[in-house]
Amino acid sequence: MPEVRNVGPVGLLIWCGALLGVGFPLSKISAAAGVSPIAWALLVSMGASLSLFPVLAAQGHLKLPRGKMLRYVVISGLVSFAGINLLIFGLVPKLGAGQVGMMFALSPVATLALSAMFGLKTPSRLGLLGIGFGLVGALMVAFGRGGVDGTVLWSFVGLTIPLILAAGNVYRTIDWPEGAHPMALAFWSHGAAIVALIAVLVARGEAGAFLSIANVPWVAAVQIVAAALTFPAYFRLQKLGGPVLLSQIGYVAAAVGLVVGVVFLGERYGPISWTGAVITAIGVALTILAQTGWSASLPQSLPLGRLTRARLWR
Repeated sequence: MPEVRNVGPVGLLIWCGALLGVGFPLSKISAAAGVSPIAWALLVSMGASLSLFPVLAAQGHLKLPRGKMLRYVVISGLVSFAGINLLIFGLVPKLGAGQVGMMFALSPVATLALSAMFGLKTPSRLGLLGIGFGLVGALMVAFGRGGVDGTVLWSFVGLTIPLILAAGNVYRTIDWPEGAHPMALAFWSHGAAIVALIAVLVARGEAGAFLSIANVPWVAAVQIVAAALTFPAYFRLQKLGGPVLLSQIGYVAAAVGLVVGVVFLGERYGPISWTGAVITAIGVALTILAQTGWSASLPQSLPLGRLTRARLWR
């Protein structure tokens, strides 16, 4: 596992987004092989937890979470990992990897709105412009296939993806436990997700569904590696960049998912969708420029008055 401690926010943004984007087409392949979305979501969380365990054990960060940290990892695990992965992996077979990826890419706008509501820091004007470009491009790709095989209806269902992602992004920022190690939070959050997903499988009488992953061993192996490399950097980015920057991994993930879906899975998109993909790429570029300080001389967004954690959670 690479050391992410010295990687800046932009590098973490691209790293996490690219690895998450690979997961969209992988889940489509697994669904075609008969693997249930629940089992695949469980595989992702297991891959993340198993990879983190030896590192945390060696560093002495495996203490059982208590109090505020316990609340944090349970809510994060249920909302940001178990819940959202079930939704994403369930929709990929119906909409395609590229289109679900673009639904994922709508999360920056929803996160920005929630961040403003809770008084968190907002981006500069250039950053806001990048978010705007990304939104327009994502919508063009998401609905560029409308009217085919009922995808419009499923596209509207997919709009719950950015709402859930935004809620998780903001929550993990405002309730971050003081002094908690990012990798420990990732490990225990995925642990909570694993417990929840196993409970769902048992309740549905599908405890043996996890064995269907054996139908796609190489795909599963790639997914485990991708999960193992993603989440230490994911929580590090959360801590360094805040919820709005973190949410913009959706733009990178969407672009990667779209390209992989077309090149390797034979997905086809029309001119509107590809135009949207180009506009999304412009949005990513503007976001990176804003984050690297290129816009330091430009007028910044108005301060919103940060709410204290004590006021919100104590």
